[in-house]
Amino acid sequence: MKQLIEIRTYTLNAGMSEQFQQVMGERSVPMLLAAGTDVVAARPSLHTPDVYLLIRAYSSLAQRSQSQDEFYASAEWIHGPRDAVMACIDTYTTVVIEADPFIIDGLRYLPQSA
Repeated sequence: MKQLIEIRTYTLNAGMSEQFQQVMGERSVPMLLAAGTDVVAARPSLHTPDVYLLIRAYSSLAQRSQSQDEFYASAEWIHGPRDAVMACIDTYTTVVIEADPFIIDGLRYLPQSA
C-alpha cells in the first residue's frame, strides 16, 4: 500500500544552519514525533550548507492536512520552538509524492538528539 511523503527543503538564512539543526534535533523533531507524526528524515543537505531537509510520511492528503493543522496550531509549538525555527528560515519548498513503504524505510534518518 502506497503512502504519501512530504519532502520539505528549508533554505536557511546565512549563518543559521547550526542553530536550526540544534532546534530541530532537540525540540521540533521530538515534538513532531510525540504528536504522532511519522518523521522519516530530518537532516542537513550534504552539498549545500544552508539547506535542511524534513521528510514526513502520511496515509493521505487529508491526514497530512489534519496532522499539520493540529501541530502548528498547538500552544506547545506556538509558545515553544516556533520563533527560533522561523528566525532561521529564509524560504522553504514542499513536494508531496506517493511512495512505497520500502522506499520510505530506506530514507529514514533522524538527528541524534531526536
